[in-house]
Amino acid sequence: MPSKEPPRRRVPGPARSRRTGGGPGRPRPAARPDARRPRRPAARKGRGGSPRPIRLGSPRPRLRLISLCLTLVMLAFVVRLLQVQAVDAGTYSAKAEKNRYLEYTIAAERGEITDRSGIALATSVDAHDITADPKLFTPEDSKAPDAPQQAAALLAPILGKDEADLAKKLSAKSRYTVLARRQTPQVWKQIKDLKSAFAEKAAEDKANGGPGADVLAGVLQEPTTKRVYPNGDLAAGILGFVNAEGKGGGGLEAQLNKKLQGEDGKIRYAQAGGRPVPTAGSTEIPAVAGTDVELTIDRDIQWAAQRAIADQVEESKADRGYVVVQNTKTGEVLAMANAPGYDPNDLAQSNAAGLGNAALQDVYEPGSTSKVMSMAAVLEEGVATPGTHVTVPNRLHRGDRLFKDDIDHPTWYLTLNGVLAKSSNIGTILATGQLGKTQAEANKVLYSYLRKFGIGSTTGLDYPGESPGIFAKPQDWSTSQQYTIPFGQGLSLNAMQAASVYQTIANGGVRIEPTLVRGAKDADGRYTASEAPERTRVVSEKTAGTLAKMLESVVDDEEGTGAKAHIDGYRVAGKTGTANRVDPVRGVYKGYTASFAGFAPADDPQITVYCAIQNPTKGSYFGGQICGPIYKKVMEFALKTLQTPPSGSDPTRLPVSFKPGE
Repeated sequence: MPSKEPPRRRVPGPARSRRTGGGPGRPRPAARPDARRPRRPAARKGRGGSPRPIRLGSPRPRLRLISLCLTLVMLAFVVRLLQVQAVDAGTYSAKAEKNRYLEYTIAAERGEITDRSGIALATSVDAHDITADPKLFTPEDSKAPDAPQQAAALLAPILGKDEADLAKKLSAKSRYTVLARRQTPQVWKQIKDLKSAFAEKAAEDKANGGPGADVLAGVLQEPTTKRVYPNGDLAAGILGFVNAEGKGGGGLEAQLNKKLQGEDGKIRYAQAGGRPVPTAGSTEIPAVAGTDVELTIDRDIQWAAQRAIADQVEESKADRGYVVVQNTKTGEVLAMANAPGYDPNDLAQSNAAGLGNAALQDVYEPGSTSKVMSMAAVLEEGVATPGTHVTVPNRLHRGDRLFKDDIDHPTWYLTLNGVLAKSSNIGTILATGQLGKTQAEANKVLYSYLRKFGIGSTTGLDYPGESPGIFAKPQDWSTSQQYTIPFGQGLSLNAMQAASVYQTIANGGVRIEPTLVRGAKDADGRYTASEAPERTRVVSEKTAGTLAKMLESVVDDEEGTGAKAHIDGYRVAGKTGTANRVDPVRGVYKGYTASFAGFAPADDPQITVYCAIQNPTKGSYFGGQICGPIYKKVMEFALKTLQTPPSGSDPTRLPVSFKPGE
């Protein structure tokens, strides 16, 4: 058996050449390619020809870089944390509170307006502002993709609002919007019932694994008040109305708004999903109720005046009319009625042109009711007496005009009392011409008296929109005005000014500024009476007494023009008026203004009544014929209401005419 040859030992020696690979002269076998095994790099030789060991790179630089990056990240977090919790803590806290807390205004209860007996003419009742949080209508919060549209469809018929407008409000990018103001408790109950039904349905759906969509969760309410007028259109011209913002929009509601509205309060509370969080607490500043205002108006007399003027305006097919009733001793306005009127509870159905107080805002030429001022000037200046003879022709030429009375007549032989009783324009021109040596001087004297009576000035009521009338200075009077102003044409006034003239005569020649507000009661129940009105002596008591007797002739004498104003048991002083009317649209004379003014009892005057009707187109247009009966109705009612005793004596009958040659 061949013996097994032992393995050869490799003797260390010089490295073989890569090119020869074997001994000298021996070729190196070709290397077999091996794609799976990478070629190992040749080891670097160290000193002495030995291979140098492979060394790995140091990890420290990499660790330093990673540490630096982590440090920078942590530093950024720390800086941001300091900014959020220290530097800008208040800002971020405020943002968080803004989203978590809701704040709304607590409307102050508006003060009542009552008549002189404490009967409510304007009061406030509980109401609700329907509001919403638009964020709760987003798909994320409501769990419904079209929550604003669904909610708007449900709310529109209840609120009486347009569905598209409501949907737009509910889609707003805010946390608060008002859907409808001052809704009744019944409206809120309907919405609340709907909310409850949808909330129950959402809870049931969520319990069954559904999304639990609730499209009404964001509908809220704020308690407020709504202004109501228990008597409808009664005294609407005086009271005015409250606008959609709860502020006075006209009349006394606007004039006394600051006093009536009080001070609103505020409440702030935490909420979640539109519901208050009781444990988070709340803050509240209570509202302070407005002041109650007591007027001088007597509700019953106001009703009688309003009914009488409304009936006559309708019967005469007139544009409008007014009645003013005043206490002669105090200047208090007991009634101020306008026709047509309006209902402040339903402004949508009212004519915008009729929302004011025409008795203070309309100005017109008064006509013959103004003659009492001319007679007062003549008597006070001492240029004539009630018995002075005045010969009145059928026509009188003055300046560039030919003047006449309301009827054609033969020459009248009248006393000054008769001039007033028969309401003669020509007789009045002749009488006032005696006030000065020249017509210019007479004009100045007459002007001074009319100004004392309040013509050309506001009444003192400070009522919104009140007109002072139109009254030029005497140097600016045209040729015709010098002769027309004495009988009430060529100047303009309002109904309250006209009533005040007769109150002055009835009060012994002392004018008292008219008043509408008697007093006020604040939120603490303290009553404060209004300041006493200003008093001005216009003519002497003697002149006023004489005028009162002359005015009785207008009503009681068979030749007087005011017989329809006669009241059994009472002595009545009054004056009729029929004036050419300036059309407010065209600015030319068209139609007539009929009027009647007076006071009773004439022997102890207590009440002044003034009535005017604009542009009567059916039946008579004379003041004595259509305003005399109104005066009688209103005056009779007022005398009975105030329990004024009848007159204790017969009227003093002054002569109306004289016989030529006497």
